[in-house]
Amino acid sequence: MRIWVDADACPAAIKDILFRAAERVRVPLTLVANQPLRVPPSPWIKTIRVPGGFDAADDRIVQEIEPNDLVVTADIPLAAVVINRDAHALNPRGAFYAKDNVREHLALRNLREELRASGVEIGGPAAFNHSDRQAFANQLDRFLTRRAT
Repeated sequence: MRIWVDADACPAAIKDILFRAAERVRVPLTLVANQPLRVPPSPWIKTIRVPGGFDAADDRIVQEIEPNDLVVTADIPLAAVVINRDAHALNPRGAFYAKDNVREHLALRNLREELRASGVEIGGPAAFNHSDRQAFANQLDRFLTRRAT
């Protein structure tokens, strides 16, 4: 099992949690981004830099994932592909995407995009906060604990 991170928009606090988890449980962690990233020196942590372009990081993650890998992403279309490839997708706010809910998340995302395109102001997500960070850390810990047993 490996952990993949759609790292361009991933909050720094989430990356820090992932760095510590990779070291603690000795699981390979790969951050994929179209910009250079700073990561701590570790045999468990690496980065892949992809060329700039729409969905380049997503496409690379999709090429690399295997069943049971974990992908950390807020990108719902990427999460849907990950789920269909029998891997796991965790949002940086601590919500797991699953076969029984990813279609609903995708439909809601598409509706919001249509509303924005038609000029309706619907606002964006709430600011990332401590409770989001805690929810992510808790879900990640539960996931890694289940995998270890």
